[in-house]
Amino acid sequence: TGAVIRDILHRISERFPTHILVWGVNVQGVGSADQIAAAINGFNALPDDGPVPRPDLLIVARGGGSLEDLWSFNEEIVVRAAAASSIPLISAVGHETDTTLIDFAADLRAPTPTAAAEFATPVSAELQARLSETDARLRRAVNNRLVTAEQAMKAAERGLLHPDDHIGRLSQSVDLAATRMDTSIYRRLDRLQLRLAAVTDRLVSPEQQVTAVAQTVSLLERRLDHSLSALIERAGNRLTQTERLLEANSYQRVLDRGFALVTDEAGKAVKTSASAPQQSRVVIRFADDERLAQLDPDAALSPPRKARTSQKQASSSATTQEELF
Repeated sequence: TGAVIRDILHRISERFPTHILVWGVNVQGVGSADQIAAAINGFNALPDDGPVPRPDLLIVARGGGSLEDLWSFNEEIVVRAAAASSIPLISAVGHETDTTLIDFAADLRAPTPTAAAEFATPVSAELQARLSETDARLRRAVNNRLVTAEQAMKAAERGLLHPDDHIGRLSQSVDLAATRMDTSIYRRLDRLQLRLAAVTDRLVSPEQQVTAVAQTVSLLERRLDHSLSALIERAGNRLTQTERLLEANSYQRVLDRGFALVTDEAGKAVKTSASAPQQSRVVIRFADDERLAQLDPDAALSPPRKARTSQKQASSSATTQEELF
């Protein structure tokens, strides 16, 4: 019932009449901050499809006053409620020179309650002017589209042929295609006849072909015989050389000079007395036969040789023994 609400209602009705919900609260004194916060939270708690419509915008407003009169809008509970509001909120507390904390938590600050009403609503006359302008533009666009379509239809009508004219053009096209087809067939027949004559001239009698093939086969047979003979001769020479090389490098030649090859029963060569198997049998291979012998470690014919001081001489002796076998 105060001057503030009357100014807001009057200004909104002038600019854009709409449905307004008023939640009256004490704006100063004990408990006023709780009432302001409860009003903000109450509007936010309204359901979209409830009996009381949920507002699209909130205006928190009061007239001017001293700092103490406006102190309720500096309380934490009011500031937190404004900051948590999911509905856009305009703060219109006091005059333009008055500043409270709710101004910083609100979505928009209005210098006066009347200015808040102007921020919240458009001008009805301006909206009607915009709608009229939009309606006129739509009408002009539709008319232009209709005129363009009509012109296109008339152009299409002028481009249409009479059925007799269309049939006449089709007949001419068919006659022209038939003439071109006949000409193409005759030309193709002429080319085929020329190719047939050329192929006939290049044909050779079967007797001449058989004679030429027989001569070629005879020549290839002679070349094949000569190549096989040369190949067999070269292979025989290589085989003879390989046999001689194997015979020259065979250890059998060493056995023929009086040496013997000692191996264990597995066929591994026994090169030194130390490597001979203890109390086991060995195979002694002579040039003409093999003998099986039993080794006796206690029946040595001569004392073991002293180890040579020269590592190089020992290496040379081992190399000679390996080459012997």
